[in-house]
Amino acid sequence: MHRSSRNKDGVTLGAAALAALFSLVGCGGSDGGTAAIDVPKALTCDDSIKTSFKPDELTSVLLVRSFKKGDPLLSPNAFDPNPVALNDLCLVKLLVGPGNPGPADAPSTSPGIGIEVWLPAKNRWNGRFHATGNGGWAGSEESDVMRNGSSAVGNDYRFAAAIAGSEGSVTASADNGHQSGPGVQSNMNGSFAMNPDGTINTTLWKDFSERSLHELAIKTKALTAAYYGSAPKFSYWDGGSTGGRQALKLAQAYPEDFDGIISGFPAINWSRFSTAAIFPQVVMQRDLGGSRLTAGQLDLVSNAAINACDVVGGQHLGYVPDATACAYDPAKDAQVICHANGGSNSTPTCVTPVQANAINKMWYGQTTDGSVPSPALDNGLSTNLTGLQRWYGVTRGTSLLGLAGDQPSLIALHHVAVELQDSRLADPSFRNARGNGADGWKQLTYPQLSDAFDRGIALQASFADIDTDNPDLSAFKARGGKLLHYHGESDQVIMPFGSVNYYNRVASRMGGFSEIQDFYRFYLIPGMGHGPVNGTSNPAANPPLPAPGQIYDLITDWVEKGIVPDRINLSSQSSTPVSKSRPICPYPKKATYVQGDANIAASYNCI
Repeated sequence: MHRSSRNKDGVTLGAAALAALFSLVGCGGSDGGTAAIDVPKALTCDDSIKTSFKPDELTSVLLVRSFKKGDPLLSPNAFDPNPVALNDLCLVKLLVGPGNPGPADAPSTSPGIGIEVWLPAKNRWNGRFHATGNGGWAGSEESDVMRNGSSAVGNDYRFAAAIAGSEGSVTASADNGHQSGPGVQSNMNGSFAMNPDGTINTTLWKDFSERSLHELAIKTKALTAAYYGSAPKFSYWDGGSTGGRQALKLAQAYPEDFDGIISGFPAINWSRFSTAAIFPQVVMQRDLGGSRLTAGQLDLVSNAAINACDVVGGQHLGYVPDATACAYDPAKDAQVICHANGGSNSTPTCVTPVQANAINKMWYGQTTDGSVPSPALDNGLSTNLTGLQRWYGVTRGTSLLGLAGDQPSLIALHHVAVELQDSRLADPSFRNARGNGADGWKQLTYPQLSDAFDRGIALQASFADIDTDNPDLSAFKARGGKLLHYHGESDQVIMPFGSVNYYNRVASRMGGFSEIQDFYRFYLIPGMGHGPVNGTSNPAANPPLPAPGQIYDLITDWVEKGIVPDRINLSSQSSTPVSKSRPICPYPKKATYVQGDANIAASYNCI
């Protein structure tokens, strides 16, 4: 007997999934008894899933494979060259069409959205669905039957297979609708976003920005119900960077999909921060004649900023505890200015006044004309952007090697090429039939980069609202969802005050901080980079950071037990040069020193 029905999302569920979603119980008869229904046997981890799981006409099963504890996985990832299954697992790979037709060798051609689901052994499933997000442009191996995804991770860089094996949750990730080739570096390529004729690929932008996220949610829930005989009790989204942007997109556009959401160091304000991320490179082209600042020069000035702004209770912390309070100006610091230019520094890493001012520009952020005010008057971190400032820069003390290093951020550069619809602006890794990347960005002027900023905003409809900055989260609040959002103040890649800007806008839209903190909390973490790492220029900073699983435990406790996260104590990852702890406080509160050792959390209150 074949049954099917269409759920509220328009998805046609096969018999097994349908029966599971009806909780495997009969329908009540008029006599108060129970009339039996035809309940198919729950799915098993073999190729029978390929024919028995058919949630809709656009979805096919590409691979089903069973792994025993200790079996090697299909491919390595960025953090583990020889990954193995931590417990018995079933891997199911799905493909959701329709994709985007086109020439076989074009990056814009796609068969659809690849989804990879890891199912723990039935006696080990904890009842949770724990989805992981992506990095960069995504495009990893979810639809590759010879490999497993190598770049989809949680907010703490744990991989989906490891999460499923260790905690017993169903985990899933997606390639977001395009395939850029194997390996974590594939997520740096945005060639898929442009059609062969140079126009914007609106179909794959839609898949990348949001559709893939919703498809992952509904298809994984249907597969889970069919496999275990019951739907997940709780569903969580767990992502950082692009995964953090995806987290907020889900809260904004698909509020029913997840009960709890983690948005770590999110790539929201995508067009704005991507364009601004090229600004440091344009500064070196325009102000320094294309001569790059060396790693030694960048670190010298950044470490000087830390030394000027890291003192708390008479102690140097090694990282800047409050970026908004730091207005260090290298152009006025004789200790970093070259002796030949009137300073006292005679080392090869000294900087000229022009170079010092260029670094001030990188810290301030993109302006329409490349100008920068005196840091004493404006350090670039005001809540609301004013005047000529288009977007924020990285904070003082953050490593500048991420955006001002040997090459521009390729993720950001590819976006600038797409928003200006000129593939030649990108680096040579960008492929398009109209012309591959030719490093044309080196000729961009300040007004041209500002025009790219405006173009990115104007094209949001074509980019499926990739900026993900809608401040109306009322539907997510109404459904009882919980959202944890955090950002490192020393993020080397994504300007952290873009997150501050968004949280303030949500509060303004929804009635103030007190009206949103019952479902949405935001934290700034001093010294933390792009993820739970030291993001400063000081290798000995050893800032307190979230431990693996710490943020996830907070969101599950909030959702399942009603324990509201408030003050969160963090500890450093090493005891060298000294163990450190520190509280982070729900914004707009700050960790305020009271007394005692400034490297111990007990010395602070949240005020």
